[in-house]
Amino acid sequence: MTARTTYLELSQDGGGAHKFYEVTVDGTAVSVRYGRIGAAGQTQRSSFPTAEKAQAAAAKKIGEKVRKGYAPAVRGQRAARQVTRRQITSAPSTARASAPVLWRFGTGSAAFGIHVSEDRCWVGNQAGDVHALGHDGEVLARYRLPDGVKCLVADDFWIYAGCDDGTVYDLSSKLPFAAYEIASDVDIFWLDIHEGVLNVADRDGGLTVIDHEDEYQWSCKAAGAHAWMVRRDGHAVYHGHSAGVTAWAADGSGELWHTRTPGSVLFGWQEERSVYAGTTHRVVQRLAKDTGAVEATYACDAAVYSCATAPGGRYVFAGDSSSSVYCFTADGTRLWKLGTGWGSALSMQYLDERLYLVTTDGSLVCVDVSEAAIAAARTGTVPVPVDIKSAEAVPTYTPATAVVTVTSAPRHGHRGRVRPGGRTPARARGLRRSRPELEHPVPPPHTAAGSPLCRGRPLPRARRLLPRARRDQKAGLRPTGAAESYSCHAGSLTAPPLPPSPPPSSSP
Repeated sequence: MTARTTYLELSQDGGGAHKFYEVTVDGTAVSVRYGRIGAAGQTQRSSFPTAEKAQAAAAKKIGEKVRKGYAPAVRGQRAARQVTRRQITSAPSTARASAPVLWRFGTGSAAFGIHVSEDRCWVGNQAGDVHALGHDGEVLARYRLPDGVKCLVADDFWIYAGCDDGTVYDLSSKLPFAAYEIASDVDIFWLDIHEGVLNVADRDGGLTVIDHEDEYQWSCKAAGAHAWMVRRDGHAVYHGHSAGVTAWAADGSGELWHTRTPGSVLFGWQEERSVYAGTTHRVVQRLAKDTGAVEATYACDAAVYSCATAPGGRYVFAGDSSSSVYCFTADGTRLWKLGTGWGSALSMQYLDERLYLVTTDGSLVCVDVSEAAIAAARTGTVPVPVDIKSAEAVPTYTPATAVVTVTSAPRHGHRGRVRPGGRTPARARGLRRSRPELEHPVPPPHTAAGSPLCRGRPLPRARRLLPRARRDQKAGLRPTGAAESYSCHAGSLTAPPLPPSPPPSSSP
């Protein structure tokens, strides 16, 4: 029997979507390929008892996509997205002393993305490499992505890499895979993810919000352009651009406040009640989240490329375009300025008296910012930094091009998606596909209720129920949501054991 292929595309003006969906029926086999237009995409295969059931399943999938706005198209007629690179210049430091660097890892290309958790550091560079390291600098794993990494963001237990080509990859499983795809006409500058909702700031000063089903939610345009900052919490999206910082209501209902900053915003950070904006006019400003009022100003000696805080904003750190790093008290008093030794810090994060920087020369640098180490550095006494090398045996992981194969059609579909084992998990959040494998390649980076990542954790499709589950747990309530109903062990879907039957009641 000749295979039949249906090719659909969804390409919306104004930042909605730019993706394809292809269904091929070959006898009793159905193959679905989907992804960003211009890319190879990912493939999902299913087999059915008869050719008629295979055709019916394919027709159902096609019908669901058509109802969402997909339309028949000719493959290759629409161009792939245009990729732009962030251009950065870095001058030598004017500081009189150097920072007390403990170790340095060279990634080989300018690095923008950084995320530091309690037990590891992640760094992503413009060549598309993401490395996971321990806090002692040991390289644990490497991920090779198809395009340059703009930023790394974490959402609960999951970590994502936003790339120049418009794809956001989930790095939480053994094989990275595309979790979100951004429209080709959105020239991405920065990303943030909060409870599965993706927020994208772009070159034109636009803000695009995509929900946990990878569907367009809302967008808006700020007064300025070149939006290098986007941060989100449960109340608002904080959007920094050439005209200052604008807070938008989380549901897209409108602007909450706008505050002009001295110069264009180049970087943003947030604490519980404040947002921080680093600007071209050599300052970091702290703004109140509820009103946008300027609470403090931190003056540097050159344009600010990055900033971060110690918990609660007790200390504020900044990196400038002249390869220097600063520390301030909460009220804006400068405590010190030191040279990084490896270029300007493009992103940074603080944890346990250490400041982690990613720099213009592609280094991940660990700086000891304890009071004793800084006091010694200001007198010229600094440790000899350890130059970390990646061992040849470190595993390298690349995005999967195919996902799970099921041997029969599930009896109850989940919005047209094929699920391992035919079970029905909770609604997806940020995922449109099943994971190829669920075992993490390196020691689990996070824990939930004492369990390592992917060892009894809630399934990715149930992620948005986690915050409620945590609140219930703190309140001493028994979890009842779908996030607690299924767990994954070595890549398989497992239902929890049934509770024991109550003992038979006895007569008085």
